[in-house]
Amino acid sequence: MGLMNMPVFTALADKMRWHQTRQGLLAENVANAETPGYRGRDLKQFNYAEINGAFSSASVTTSATQPMHFSVGGQGDSAFGAQQMANFEITPEGNGVSLEDEMMKVTTNMMDYQAATGLYQKSIKVLRTALGRS
Repeated sequence: MGLMNMPVFTALADKMRWHQTRQGLLAENVANAETPGYRGRDLKQFNYAEINGAFSSASVTTSATQPMHFSVGGQGDSAFGAQQMANFEITPEGNGVSLEDEMMKVTTNMMDYQAATGLYQKSIKVLRTALGRS
């Protein structure tokens, strides 16, 4: 097995390709924001569970040791107050694209892509160091 065929590199490469494809769809949504009757499109969320077969099944759990700790995931009253945002609103022309929402998605997608590429680069550096090729 080649080093680049390791499951972590395959998963990161798939994730980066997903972000590239999503960026194209989001760009189409922004470009057609004024097109009457256009409905925005998006990809379904990238699912690591489909790729997770090659990874270990170790799990991590958290526990609150102090009552002042915040909770996440709907347990208790979170100080961060997660809210559902409206997906889009339909304009009188029948267009379902909100530029604000699309630009938020574009920014989030870009940051996630940069995180994946950074992790990919760091993993390659770790392997090079381990092989003695700095």
